[in-house]
Amino acid sequence: MKSVHIILFTGLLTALGTAAFAEGDVTKGKKVFRKCKACHTIGEGAKTKTGPILNGIVGAHAGRDEEFSYSEALTGATAEGLVWNEEQLAAFLTKPKDFLKGTKMSFSGLRKPADVKNLVAYLATHN
Repeated sequence: MKSVHIILFTGLLTALGTAAFAEGDVTKGKKVFRKCKACHTIGEGAKTKTGPILNGIVGAHAGRDEEFSYSEALTGATAEGLVWNEEQLAAFLTKPKDFLKGTKMSFSGLRKPADVKNLVAYLATHN
């Protein structure tokens, strides 16, 4: 019976952490994610494309998709301990090439802070 309580408690903590972590609108974030779909996948059955899989990205160490060939810039940032928390993701999604000089990501960035917040909220639902 203890293991059932531990599992339920862990699930509750995970749900609360995700809600607290991403304050944006998940539904709007899913729409913003359409801009990412050309290169990235998320959710069940996600596969590496031109960009890495984004499942579990929020709160994860950078460079964790073993099937993706990351840029030297991201590999270096990974070695330095880059973690994709909300702040780091927001900076990267706003201007990827300014955040990480030498990134392979060709996307120019999201101009609207609300889009960034909403996208991070959506990404957090796949942790």
